[in-house]
Amino acid sequence: MKQSSFARLLSDTVEKLSDYSSAEKRGFVYEYTDSDSIPSGKVLEEVVELCRSIFFPGFYGRSCINSDTLKYNIGVTVERLYILLKQQIAAGMSLNRNGENYSRADIKKRAETVALKTIAMLPDIKDTLITDVVAAYKGDPAATNYSEVISCYPVIKALTNYRLAHVLHKLGVPLVPRMLTEIAHSETGIDIHPGAEIGNHFTIDHGTGVVIGATCIIGNNVKLYQGVTLGAKSFPVDPNGMPIKGVPRHPIIEDDVVVYSNATILGRITIGRGAVIGGNIWVTEDVKPGAHLTQNKSIN
Repeated sequence: MKQSSFARLLSDTVEKLSDYSSAEKRGFVYEYTDSDSIPSGKVLEEVVELCRSIFFPGFYGRSCINSDTLKYNIGVTVERLYILLKQQIAAGMSLNRNGENYSRADIKKRAETVALKTIAMLPDIKDTLITDVVAAYKGDPAATNYSEVISCYPVIKALTNYRLAHVLHKLGVPLVPRMLTEIAHSETGIDIHPGAEIGNHFTIDHGTGVVIGATCIIGNNVKLYQGVTLGAKSFPVDPNGMPIKGVPRHPIIEDDVVVYSNATILGRITIGRGAVIGGNIWVTEDVKPGAHLTQNKSIN
């Protein structure tokens, strides 16, 4: 191809790729103004690593931890976490103003407040994660000790991201919570929406392919296996055919429930306390407390 022909082709291609003027395309480009930024996946990966090193010192992070250095290392790490959280929360708020005309000063102040509230919640998150480690250990005969669970089990990585993201979600932070759980999704194959409510002593054995929807409510001492879906059966739409947001549409899983591999539980139904859902089952109706659901055996 001649240089002049390539130049015309390049110019035409760039012109088409740069055209976001139509209403359909307008939301697919973000124009930076006044030094605004959007949340950074790379920075949030550092946030995740910092949190893991705070909740499980010595297992994550670069520092060699002992009784003499523990408080110092946690203090330095928490300070770094606070700085990054402020930045990323402010970036999320700048990107999702929802028509509100907040000034940069307003956003900065709100981000600082939310970041401080999140830091104050870290001890509670740690305590809940410890119960998750205990649940994973007690629920798996192959686990030799807590160290193995913390170091190797994907559910602990996924829950660390989720429990931080859930706090941020409850505090009204846009975008950042979802990015945190999607980092875990990419890393572990476990997809937990930050809006889901999950109690303590929660575990997922193996983990790959688990989906937990945004309006799920999960009680205490619940165990899922790989491939479980806690999803929506259907959702209402507005006159324009767009889904109505925030409608409860995912299951409620009460305390002490076990759901085996590849079970699919759909809709705003309740799985009663102590129920056991067998593998490869499709559930769309309430299950009574203590019930055991299994596939019907075929008769030859």
